Amino acid sequence: MEKRAKAGKVGHSSGDKVFYAVNDILLLLALLVVLYPVIYIVSSSFSSGSAVSTGKVVLWPVDFSLEGYKTAFEYPQIVSGFRNTFFYMIAGTIINLVMTVLAAYPLSRPGMKGRGLIMFLFTFTMIFTGGLIPDYILMQRLGLVNTRWAMLLPGAIGVFNLIICRTFFQNNIPEELYESASIDGCSHPRFLTSVVLPLSKPILAVLTLYYAVGHWNAYFNAFIYLSDRNKFPLQIILREILVMNMIDPSSVFDPELEASKYGLADLLKYALIVVSTVPFMVAYPFVAKHFVKGALSGAVKG
Repeated sequence: MEKRAKAGKVGHSSGDKVFYAVNDILLLLALLVVLYPVIYIVSSSFSSGSAVSTGKVVLWPVDFSLEGYKTAFEYPQIVSGFRNTFFYMIAGTIINLVMTVLAAYPLSRPGMKGRGLIMFLFTFTMIFTGGLIPDYILMQRLGLVNTRWAMLLPGAIGVFNLIICRTFFQNNIPEELYESASIDGCSHPRFLTSVVLPLSKPILAVLTLYYAVGHWNAYFNAFIYLSDRNKFPLQIILREILVMNMIDPSSVFDPELEASKYGLADLLKYALIVVSTVPFMVAYPFVAKHFVKGALSGAVKG
């Protein structure tokens, strides 16, 4: 008993203390490296254009101003870009979730014949693709070029997300549960909607976050397939605004006008970065509690 009491009183060795101290310092430095750019962007967005262009902003806002946000929302394209991006994100995420679940559920059932071959074909597309030109020709022949469907249908199923969802169903929805439900006459569609989905909230939250972030940041399909400005997502509009504010110095003869335009471009850049990231900064805490559980349960095979 005395030996155990003494062992319980013994703390970390000197080597452990040094390790933990060095580890804490390295983690603190990593935090500062990641946190400082975020603070700088937010501070710059609330500063004046001249303070930003002259490099006066270091940590806190200088000459506090909402000029960047006011100028950003004076562009009608910004409002339409937000509206289009929200539409693409919501509609696209719904399509992604429905298609992914409908593919993952049968592939997770041991009684499905040929599921190994089907999974091989899905996985094959992660490595080999037809290429950009065949994709464009296909979209053109389907009549999807310059339509909103061009932002929604390509990539309706993310194969990586499909694998995570299927693995989650395999690990957390036992076959015995379906067998007991089928005795009462429960069909596969009823079992999916009444049993599987209520038990799969963690993985659904993870997939929703993955797909929503992907749609929010999507710009390549719009860049390739869309020509109607009224259908442009926010990312394309932001690119255009920043490019439009980049002027050729040789074409400007007024130094003050040149400086103000450069300052406005820098200010817009930081303000738009904040505006475009705020929605997910607000939404993330609501899915964070399911994120780790869903991602790990779907990624590790039991």
